[in-house]
Amino acid sequence: MRAKPNILLILNDDMGFSDIGCYGGEVQTPNLDALAAGGLRYTQFYNTARCCPSRASLLTGLYPHQADVGDMVSDDGIDGYRGELSPHTVTIAEALRRGGYATVMSGKWHVTRNLATDGPKHSWPNQRGFDDFYGILTGAANYYQPRTLIRNNAPVEPGGDDYFLTDAISTEAVRQIRAHAARPERTPFFQYVAYTAPHWPLHAHAEDIARYRGRFDAGWDRLREERMARMVDGGLLCGHERLSGRDPRIGPWDRQEHKDWEARRMEVYAAQIDRMDQGIGRIVAALKATGAFENTVILFLSDNGGCAEELGPGPDSWVRKLVTHHPYVGTLHTRDGRAVRFGNTPDIVPGPEDTYASYGLPWANVSNTPFRLYKCWIHEGGISTPFIVHWPAGLPAQGEWRHQPAQLPDVMATVLDIAGLDYPERFEGKPIPPMEGFSLVPTFANRPHTRDVLYWEHEGNRGVRQGRWKLVAQRGAAWELYDMDADRIETNDLARQYPEQVEELAARYRAWAARCQVADVGALRALREARRRARRPLR
Repeated sequence: MRAKPNILLILNDDMGFSDIGCYGGEVQTPNLDALAAGGLRYTQFYNTARCCPSRASLLTGLYPHQADVGDMVSDDGIDGYRGELSPHTVTIAEALRRGGYATVMSGKWHVTRNLATDGPKHSWPNQRGFDDFYGILTGAANYYQPRTLIRNNAPVEPGGDDYFLTDAISTEAVRQIRAHAARPERTPFFQYVAYTAPHWPLHAHAEDIARYRGRFDAGWDRLREERMARMVDGGLLCGHERLSGRDPRIGPWDRQEHKDWEARRMEVYAAQIDRMDQGIGRIVAALKATGAFENTVILFLSDNGGCAEELGPGPDSWVRKLVTHHPYVGTLHTRDGRAVRFGNTPDIVPGPEDTYASYGLPWANVSNTPFRLYKCWIHEGGISTPFIVHWPAGLPAQGEWRHQPAQLPDVMATVLDIAGLDYPERFEGKPIPPMEGFSLVPTFANRPHTRDVLYWEHEGNRGVRQGRWKLVAQRGAAWELYDMDADRIETNDLARQYPEQVEELAARYRAWAARCQVADVGALRALREARRRARRPLR
């Protein structure tokens, strides 16, 4: 009888569907490419469009609203929107630890609103199932000086002049693997590695940036076409799809005034992913060195699509104000005392510690090739992620594509299935909602996935998919209907042509939203405004 497998779950942050090499991108990711060549790649795996809701869903096997992270990590005073993991949930780490697994994590947590080290910690990693944790509690972070850096409930400072968060996450993951191998007891382990890369700010090592010098000089128009061609040639797309049009807010590349600076933004973004891939290579090497590689299930995915946020310049930029009032997001000065320059302007060349920038709308449009829209939207550009499964001892298929649609709650169902464990009805004496996920194990052998319907909602953007039909809408807008078999790029809205299909799927969505504590976005905004007014001091 084969021993229970180890499980390594790798999540990265704000990366588009087609950025990595094995999904058609320009970024050199030899370690992820090797995992894909030795395992499976999914073409229709979906996240939940935003950082913390995706993490809540991934960790609990529920939809994010059921886990109380329906939006971001702030308490709106109603169920579904408490801004931290609900006590009426069981995390993937808690479920596996009950089944005899050691549980470790390095990286980004971002499912708690309690950041003070002298405050409540009930929704911190150690309290939610992880035996060992190193990382940050919040979302965006300066890579050279991350705030909310924690080791097992105790604050720690970034160490050394060469500190870089991506490297530290990888180093800690390697340490955890080696520490587990040194223990006398032979228990399987669950490891969660949650990179912040390539989330802004655009910080990267000079040698990594140099590898991409000139790679993006052709500009976003040609690069999107080249990606599309590689995706078709590699089998990721069927060939009948057509590339979505350039976002209308973006001008053509040949009319750009600051081409060198624009290309540099994408060079740094690529370097961020490159450094993450180097770290994944170190983690895989540690698994091999300790004899754990063959029976370790490795899962890799991203938390949402490419991020189109532009960081405005100058003292009034929103991100500078954010850092000023919420310093856990970044710092105003470098380690040697220089002022950090904020914003996306040609006089700020991103990469070094004294910059704070993003790659912005045009390059997010490239990252999400061939789709349209971005992080936060429920259209394909916001929710589509690469998904790699690698398991030498348990996967007979290698280098194959899987086209069965699936989404985040299915990860927990799959992991428990692989581990031979049941999802509990109660946890620590409290009833918990039934798991919403469906195991992907049948799809390993290319059998149908047992999931029938997929659902999403984020800040009023919403969607439901059943079979070939996807119903989707932007906040405040009418439903759109797409045939995913013929038009996954979502260019031909069939809502007027098939009103009965629209109503059937809309009814399914309404029933799901009511069951899963999804609030009306207008009522939620009114509630937030009332709470804000109540906190405003009298004049």
